[in-house]
Amino acid sequence: MPDQNKNISNQIFHGKRRLSLSRKVYYFFGLPLLKLVIKVLTCTYKIQIRDDGNTINKLIETDNIYAPCYWHQQTLVCLHIVSFWLKKGFKGGFIVSPSVDGEVPSKIAKSWGARVIRGSAVRTGATAMRELHSAMREGTSIVTAADGPLGPIYQFKSGVVLMAKIGNAPIIPIVCASSSSWLLNRWDRFMIPKPFSRIIVSIVKPYKISKNSDLMELEEHRINIQTIMNKEMKYLEKQLKNE
Repeated sequence: MPDQNKNISNQIFHGKRRLSLSRKVYYFFGLPLLKLVIKVLTCTYKIQIRDDGNTINKLIETDNIYAPCYWHQQTLVCLHIVSFWLKKGFKGGFIVSPSVDGEVPSKIAKSWGARVIRGSAVRTGATAMRELHSAMREGTSIVTAADGPLGPIYQFKSGVVLMAKIGNAPIIPIVCASSSSWLLNRWDRFMIPKPFSRIIVSIVKPYKISKNSDLMELEEHRINIQTIMNKEMKYLEKQLKNE
């Protein structure tokens, strides 16, 4: 029975593919190199952070639970910002794919001091959701890509709204724009700002969702937050173009 439970656990953790020896070697040598490349690249950025509501201090200095979120396209910049919060005391967590593809982001998140929940809405939804709720009850704010993991791009997922309602966690949209970027040819048009780019990051004021909200009200909230994020993104892009 213990061996059987161990096999089940491995299947949940890594999905259908196992972590082979070659992949272990690849991650062992490739992960430090990837982190170095990201560090060198991000060090060249000229980042301006707008936080009119003093939200960052609330995240770091209080024990309140929040639900920071960003568009999947802007993962590189937004998580770069979140990593600094984590190192300053922000108690944050991420839900990461249980497959071998989630190994690298999981290790990076842990190196920042974040809590990592291995889960997938397809294979381990119930298991991940239980751990998600447990983490929030213990004081961990869950950071998510609002339109991830597969899009459509810039469309806020109802699951994030539901999580915020259940956890009584105000949603904090994180939006950014870059003066010059490479956009990858994939569903999210993943953004990699070019070296020495000017970047503006906007920390939008917390958006509270009542625990008494019904399904129709949750949908209204979802549309409202989506509109707020897209409107703020276009505003930042326009401002960079006018400079």
